[in-house]
Amino acid sequence: MSAESASVLDRVVSAERRELWQRSWKRFTSRPMSVVGLGIIVAIVLLAVFAPVVAPYPEHAGKFTDFSNTLQPPSLDHPLGTDHVGRDVLSRILFGYRLSLMLVAVVLGFGVPVGVLLGLVAGYYGGWTETIIMRATDTALALPPLVMALAITSALEPTLTNAMIAIAALWWTWHARLVQSIVASERSEEYVQAAKLAGASTPHILFREILPNTLSPILVKVTLDAGFVILIGAGLSFIGVGVQPPQPGLGTMVSQGTSYLPDSWWVSVFSGLAIFVLVMGFNMLGDGLRDLFDVEVNR
Repeated sequence: MSAESASVLDRVVSAERRELWQRSWKRFTSRPMSVVGLGIIVAIVLLAVFAPVVAPYPEHAGKFTDFSNTLQPPSLDHPLGTDHVGRDVLSRILFGYRLSLMLVAVVLGFGVPVGVLLGLVAGYYGGWTETIIMRATDTALALPPLVMALAITSALEPTLTNAMIAIAALWWTWHARLVQSIVASERSEEYVQAAKLAGASTPHILFREILPNTLSPILVKVTLDAGFVILIGAGLSFIGVGVQPPQPGLGTMVSQGTSYLPDSWWVSVFSGLAIFVLVMGFNMLGDGLRDLFDVEVNR
């Protein structure tokens, strides 16, 4: 093939890809709830990243006390009120978003690659390899994530780091099961057999041929998983084995605020709403991506 022909082919492929992305974006934006979910996530991520700048009282995210200003209701100075030691609730929620998103990044950053790799190997090789990996996966799936995370964090020191370890220890299983089921059906396809006949190596077949066909359901699964990870992290913090004071964990803030209900309702209510909005954003985005890619993912 001449250089000119190759250049023409590259331009045609680029144009097709650009047209595909344009059609996909049009389909995505045609669903208002999906766009709202994306907007919520983008807004919260930006607020979390720039929390030291946008928070009205960034120093309230740490060991700050002002006992002359405790449990003040929402006002112009404190739009969401103050907590039991005088800290601004809005500022702590913005920094709490940081911790929640960090939890999601660490848990899924570990669980997804491990699960995808094991699923690829199990689905491609089959036989005893698949049996051993999937039986271990099924055993781990039989354990409720929150109960297992609670057991691990109770055995270790209750910190954000240990909460991340506890949740990540089980999260790979969902992705291993998802990818294995896809690869098991793809390994007999013609393009895989053609790659084998062409002398392609096993890593090439797994990561260059089969893996791209699993990316859509993985992306949908990751988006939906983010909401579950946030809820589990908030649950651990609520019962005292996750984020520890004075760190502004959203679950911790809900727990602390319950001691002052119903009079000082704003601490628990606004912290709980913050969790709700973040989880809702991920779920709406995940539902939109699922419809866009036309895939079914077990939630």
